[in-house]
Amino acid sequence: MSKIPSDDLREAIVKVLADKEKRKFVQTVDMQIKLKNYDPAKDKRFNGSLKLPQYVKKNLKVCILGDHNHCEKAKEMNIPFRTVDDLKNMGKNKKAVKKLAATYDAFLASDSLIKKIPRLIGPGLSKAGKFPLVLGQNDDIKSKIEEMKKTVKFQLKKEINLGTAIGNVEMAPEEIQQNVTMGLNFLVSLLKKNWQNVGSVHIKATMGSPQKVYP
Repeated sequence: MSKIPSDDLREAIVKVLADKEKRKFVQTVDMQIKLKNYDPAKDKRFNGSLKLPQYVKKNLKVCILGDHNHCEKAKEMNIPFRTVDDLKNMGKNKKAVKKLAATYDAFLASDSLIKKIPRLIGPGLSKAGKFPLVLGQNDDIKSKIEEMKKTVKFQLKKEINLGTAIGNVEMAPEEIQQNVTMGLNFLVSLLKKNWQNVGSVHIKATMGSPQKVYP
């Protein structure tokens, strides 16, 4: 259960949304969490994803790394894709892989191809935190992408500061509140001592000032 009073959270969200008209682009709303009493060197590192009720990134740019079947489907739907030959031609050219990672927000890879990706193009996508999700033969590509747009991921590596997009400034305050509450409760469930491991939580728009929501 969330330890943040809903009125306090609502007030912080309203402040975050207050200056949304001042920018020429749709700002993302991020949630920033600082952990405490957590040692990434000793304590269990975690990696969890959760589908939220509202969109996290509505304009997520996704690229399909596909077998022939998935590439044909992606082509019909006007969704960007790379074939196995494209990946082979790219090889382990770090510049080309870096450019691919920078061009898209996320990737889906055919189930028959996903294990071969490090061998084909090296660790570049992993380093960028964008290793593809699996696309099964019976998966609907558009549904899968819609799901990705609502999915939030928490991964502890070496840092005790975590951050994730949780919505955008065009959403209604109650929609952002739903996402923040669900996302935060999910993160807390991954922690060793739950709320005792949460030092502070802030939310902010891309260009805005952070608003403290916990403690």
